[in-house]
Amino acid sequence: MIDAICQEMKLRKNEVQSPLETIYFGGGTPSVLTTLELGQIFNQIEKIFDIAPGAEITLEANPDDLNHQKINDLRNFPINRFSIGIQSFFDEDLRLMRRVHTAKEAESSIKRVQDAGFDNITIDLIYGSPTTTNQMWQCNLQKAIDFDVPHVSAYALTVEPRTILQHQISKNLINNIDDEKQHHQFDMLVKELTSNGFEHYEISNFGKKDFFSRHNSAYWQGKKYVGIGPSAHSYNGESRRWNIANNTKYLQAILQKKLPQEIEILSEKDILNELTMIGLRTTYGIDLGKIQSSISEELFLEWKQNLQPFLTEGKLIVENNKLFLNPKFRFFADGIASDLFIV
Repeated sequence: MIDAICQEMKLRKNEVQSPLETIYFGGGTPSVLTTLELGQIFNQIEKIFDIAPGAEITLEANPDDLNHQKINDLRNFPINRFSIGIQSFFDEDLRLMRRVHTAKEAESSIKRVQDAGFDNITIDLIYGSPTTTNQMWQCNLQKAIDFDVPHVSAYALTVEPRTILQHQISKNLINNIDDEKQHHQFDMLVKELTSNGFEHYEISNFGKKDFFSRHNSAYWQGKKYVGIGPSAHSYNGESRRWNIANNTKYLQAILQKKLPQEIEILSEKDILNELTMIGLRTTYGIDLGKIQSSISEELFLEWKQNLQPFLTEGKLIVENNKLFLNPKFRFFADGIASDLFIV
């Protein structure tokens, strides 16, 4: 798999604009890679591409992978940002989410990364779980603040079909998701973090000054990106490509120097709907001039008509030719965006 990933980079080198501003090791659990495997990938990146000075290079990691030896090994690479999948500092939450690590390992992993000299750290937290009381959620937030991590990503627990969680809920083994509780915990999240030096710059993301995710911000601003590896997605402004998820077929195709991709050419409506969705989730807003220049005048006028009721109700705000979601309605961002979609 590592050989194939390196080969795919070679096959796709002309798609990438150098120098690289961000590199993100995500999807699955890249922290399970050995030092030799990471070294092979970095050697290939440096061989094919230029990396910009000060580029943001992030590694997603499970807490149980971040032992002392692993962290010391990672210091040999240009990784300068860790995304740690904490989820919760309570064992009952972690058991429900079927996480391998414990609450104790969650705390110790953050300490070890900080002790090794890494200060650019983001942690993931999950709210609205049947096991997470408001008091527990308050404690989770306080721990994030006390650990002085400069970035937090927080997501409402969702129940996916055909999962163990969905089965447990259907059999009344655990309580179902409580929408009202999730809304309340979202409000707690915003209040606690923004009053402690974090800026709520995207619906699920909070960062202190100079610690916003540059990689994800580029995605939210509609910039181009290339994804390498099985299931990885890429975007060039006109089309979306994704590699097949089947590892065996992916390896076979790369061995034949073929790209195992599917492609979707984006229509004007697709582009408009995507810019609407990601723009309303962020403090960057939607550049109305960019929208108008990207689509036909007829479609733009139809979209503007859809906006009017939300502007009248105060759910949307226009400032300096940019469209923003009223912060009071951020919990409902996706629903509002979907109501604005042109089908």
